[in-house]
Amino acid sequence: MSAPAPSPLAIVDAEPLPRQEEVLTDAALAFVAELHRLFTPRRDELLARRAERRTAFSTSARTGTLDFLPETAQIREDDSWRVAPAPAALNDRRVEITGPTDRKMTINALNSGARVWLADFEDASAPTWENVVLGQVNLKDAYARNIDFTDPKSGKSYALKDTDELATVVMRPRGWHLEERHLKFDGRAVPGALVDFGLYFFHNAKRLIELGKGPYFYLPKTESHLEARLWNDIFVFAQDYVGIPQGTVRATVLIETITAAYEMEEILYELRDHASGLNAGRWDYLFSIVKNFRDGGAKFVLPDRNAVTMTAPFMRAYTELLVRTCHKRGAHAIGGMAAFIPSRRDAEVNKVAFEKVKNDKDREAGDGFDGSWVAHPDLVPIAMASFDAVLGDKPNQKDRLREDVDVKAEDLIAIDSLDAKPTYEGLRNAVQVGTRYIEAWLRGLGAVAIFNLMEDAATAEISRSQIWQWINAGVVFENGETATADLARKVAAEELAKIREEIGDEAFQAGNWQQAHDLLLTVSLDADYADFLTLPAYEQLTG
Repeated sequence: MSAPAPSPLAIVDAEPLPRQEEVLTDAALAFVAELHRLFTPRRDELLARRAERRTAFSTSARTGTLDFLPETAQIREDDSWRVAPAPAALNDRRVEITGPTDRKMTINALNSGARVWLADFEDASAPTWENVVLGQVNLKDAYARNIDFTDPKSGKSYALKDTDELATVVMRPRGWHLEERHLKFDGRAVPGALVDFGLYFFHNAKRLIELGKGPYFYLPKTESHLEARLWNDIFVFAQDYVGIPQGTVRATVLIETITAAYEMEEILYELRDHASGLNAGRWDYLFSIVKNFRDGGAKFVLPDRNAVTMTAPFMRAYTELLVRTCHKRGAHAIGGMAAFIPSRRDAEVNKVAFEKVKNDKDREAGDGFDGSWVAHPDLVPIAMASFDAVLGDKPNQKDRLREDVDVKAEDLIAIDSLDAKPTYEGLRNAVQVGTRYIEAWLRGLGAVAIFNLMEDAATAEISRSQIWQWINAGVVFENGETATADLARKVAAEELAKIREEIGDEAFQAGNWQQAHDLLLTVSLDADYADFLTLPAYEQLTG
């Protein structure tokens, strides 16, 4: 067999990394190039459609005419279709752990006792070239059981448990809006989603089948069934390209945009030969509501993010519709994140937080979800107990059809049904969390522990979006102060000074604190609202 031709992709402005040649092979890059050639034009059209739709969608909501799509009514009304049966490795998903693909996290997540690990190249991973490439190396090593890690600070060693004890991997590539600037085709950057998917699929699909599993994916930030159709076409092409059976791929779609919430059945329909389920992604969902209705007036103003629990009427409508939709079509319904990070020093904080996590997971299991997310291994047993109590020996509860659920179109955007208002402390918290997260992201960290919570890019998105919304809506806080750009600047300056005092001048100067402060204010105060914080942030990310 002749050697593969050199790839038409160029690696640009990237420092060589150890072992990169193992994933950036000519054959793998040729596959990514073919994905780019065939599918990027449609991706570009769908991104343009998002912008056009945002205007129409926002106008419809303000006039009270927002509804499910009339042109796809026949799909929703046809009770005969189902998604493909779940493969054995994805039939029991009662607890899933999320996290980036650095070497230590790869081992800990696989060993965590969770049924599934969401191996994240998206919101929990800042897209430095090192994270993009070495994350692929780590997953490849994990499947070959050629992975270990010794912490240079503590000297503690990490190694994989027996194969039958490891979590099943569901990999999340970047969203459609992000480019990979270090890989170019005829001078144009390749979409990050195609890079992440392509490298992972090419190197691991056959190996995963040998292990009794398969190439499984979480699809982020989907805004329409047409975007799901694009992914389905990619899956069909990819399976033929490497010579594995059609239907081997399985995808779980995050319903984390308000537009997707109105197209859940259509999304499952488009992916039906490859669909595994839907997931309720809380922070990105709230971010999407603010983004789409940011100029919609007082009835769309969200209160402090921590006041928007999953029991809020409009959030309850969204999650109950998700469970009903999934089970009607034979798909898994996966619940939201428990983001608490246990404290090694404060048992009382842990006690209170663990009780909240238990109540949250009890509610999800009781509502019919088949599983849920946690951010830390210590939370796996808590979530497991909640689902064990409901499921027992059953792998899922897809037989609970939830035919009692009747969600109207207006229920999904009944934001003003929530009896809570924005507060001054909510503004301060948004500034605190946004600044601290962005600073870490600029250092290449996507999953960051802040105030005992594991935060990712979705957290920063909701933080900066709420600042923007409150200012543009002229919100008056409980202390009588009005949300203005000047107030946001004042609070941001105060918080930056507190951080300097907290960590000391040397650590402050060594970090990206001023840069993070400036970027947060830019995306929070600009009249021209940036669709995603990570777009201007990527321009400032080194590596």
